[in-house]
Amino acid sequence: MKKEYWLERWRQEEIGFHQSEINPYLSRYWPELQVAPGKQVFVPLCGKNRDMIWLREQNLSVLGVELSPLAVEAFFKENGYSPRHIMGEKFDQWDADGIRLLCGDFFDLKKDHLAQVDAVYDRASLVALPPETRDAYTDHLLSILPPAIRILLVTFDYPQAEMSGPPFAVSTVEVEALYGKHTDIRLLAKFDVLTENPRFQQRGISRLQESILLLTTRTA
Repeated sequence: MKKEYWLERWRQEEIGFHQSEINPYLSRYWPELQVAPGKQVFVPLCGKNRDMIWLREQNLSVLGVELSPLAVEAFFKENGYSPRHIMGEKFDQWDADGIRLLCGDFFDLKKDHLAQVDAVYDRASLVALPPETRDAYTDHLLSILPPAIRILLVTFDYPQAEMSGPPFAVSTVEVEALYGKHTDIRLLAKFDVLTENPRFQQRGISRLQESILLLTTRTA
């Protein structure tokens, strides 16, 4: 899946993957991460995710990365911010009220970008990636994070043959395969959510589960 695919989705406003409401799992399970006020949370492939507003309201600073400048502009405009915009070689940087969004390619991120990060919130990035991209994504993420970081991960799982993503099906078994060598993984909850998602039923999905997982990176 090429960069142009996502840029075009935003240009055409084909963003059915965007949730206008704050994810209910975030407030319910965020305390499991034990992140102190004032710390920084990283939100990869953030789009215009309103969960970042909730995180900021918890007195956390937020760092997001997003490929589409339209998504970044929409986030600040729709939430009433007037951001400072700094152009850069790899990333344009947008800042307002403790929220910093880097507009550019996730794979161009370096350790320096994430040096102050204390936790990661991934509701929409891993499930946005096709299977052939996930190894590279998780390898890169783990290579640039500081040690002993906790990740709150939300995944979808459904019979992949019944629908082409995104969002793609990511099972807890696959999460173990992707992250297990370098993180300790705890399944916090798993829910059957097909009846709550009529658009997936309309696409012929017979089973839909959401899993909420806590991953903790090892120090060695």
